[in-house]
Amino acid sequence: MTDMLQIQPVQALRREFARWAVAQTPKVRTTSTHHFAVPPHQFVDMPEALLIGALVDGHRYVSPDEDAAAGRPAPGTPRLLDCGLCFEEDGQEVHPHPECTADTGTPEPPGATTPEAVIPPQQQVEFEATPGDVLPEVPASAYGPDSVPLVPAEAEDNTTAANPAGGGAGDDNGQAGPLTCPDCSRTFTTARGRDSHRRQIHPEA
Repeated sequence: MTDMLQIQPVQALRREFARWAVAQTPKVRTTSTHHFAVPPHQFVDMPEALLIGALVDGHRYVSPDEDAAAGRPAPGTPRLLDCGLCFEEDGQEVHPHPECTADTGTPEPPGATTPEAVIPPQQQVEFEATPGDVLPEVPASAYGPDSVPLVPAEAEDNTTAANPAGGGAGDDNGQAGPLTCPDCSRTFTTARGRDSHRRQIHPEA
C-alpha cells in the first residue's frame, strides 16, 4: 500500500469517483471515508474531470481542465473583454476590433494638448513683454466659482500710506526715520523690531 496514491476527490465528484473506482480491475479500494488508494499506473489514465480540485497525497491537484470547468481562461490565454470582440493585452483593456464600440477613455496622444493642437497657429496671439510691464488682465471665466479676488498692490500701498500706525517702516506714533533703542542706541526700521529687541536683549528695561 505504500506505492498507492491517496486521492481525496471533492465532495461534488465523490460519487462519480467511486463509480470509476469499482469499475477498475482490480477495484480501487478506499482507505477512509473520503480517500481512495489509486495505483500510479491507473492514476495516469483516469479521467481528468474526476481529479479537478482533488487532493493527491495531501497536495491539491491542479488540473489543466479546471479553468475550463470553472469558466475561466487557461493560464496564458488572453481574457475576452466585456465587449465580446477584443482581448486583454499586457494587462490592459485594449479595443482594437473595428466593430468594437466600447469607450475605453483612451489617453490623448503626445502633443494633443500643446498650444498648437488646442489653438490653431493662425488664431494664436504673441505678446512681447519687458521687465516692469503690467500683465494683461485675466478674464473672469479663468477663475473658479470659489475664488477670492486679491487686493491690488496699488490699493495695499495706499492703505499703508493712509494708516502709518499699522506697523509700517519708520512708524513710532508718527515719528519718521529710523527708530533707536533707548537702552543701547541700536537703530531699527520698525517699532515692532525695536520692541522685540528690547524684550529679548533688555528684559530689565
